[in-house]
Amino acid sequence: MSRKNFGAKPLSYPQPVWIIGTYDENGVPNAMNAAWGGISEENEIAVCLSPGHKTCKNFEKTGAFTISMADAAHVAGCDYVGIASGNQTPDKFAKAGFTATKSELVNAPIINELAVCMECRVISYDKESCILRGEIVNVSVDESAMTDGKVDVAKVAPICFDPFNHAYHVLGAEVGKAWDIGKALK
Repeated sequence: MSRKNFGAKPLSYPQPVWIIGTYDENGVPNAMNAAWGGISEENEIAVCLSPGHKTCKNFEKTGAFTISMADAAHVAGCDYVGIASGNQTPDKFAKAGFTATKSELVNAPIINELAVCMECRVISYDKESCILRGEIVNVSVDESAMTDGKVDVAKVAPICFDPFNHAYHVLGAEVGKAWDIGKALK
């Protein structure tokens, strides 16, 4: 097998497509697309966000944000909130086709159109490193994305970002049960 070097770049699969939701000081919802993030502790999440974003200004005031998983059915709206700036387009949330329900646990919007949402409190935000750390206080899932009381990945249809080709892909078929399929190699 031959390899091609790409250099020191943030190229990895899968990269989640997270839609970060916040409220401004007037209670107007805003959202942005973020692909550089991950779970950093059992109830902690970390996301890389540069400080010029309206979203950053919002969570610095409210102390809260939500992270919704982008999905195939709303890929255009999810991409749009990543290419339009809330600093110049105050109604980009609505233009993306999104509506909001205020979280009961944090001062941030749950995007009604996206099935899976993590509701978070700000732990810290470092403008130098651009790292936002949040405490996950709840994960809510729309019942339309469930089958027999369990989250159904096919109904959620989460998308991931392909940084090599600048494309979105739907996460797909199950290939094995975690903490089980490897037992055959014992």
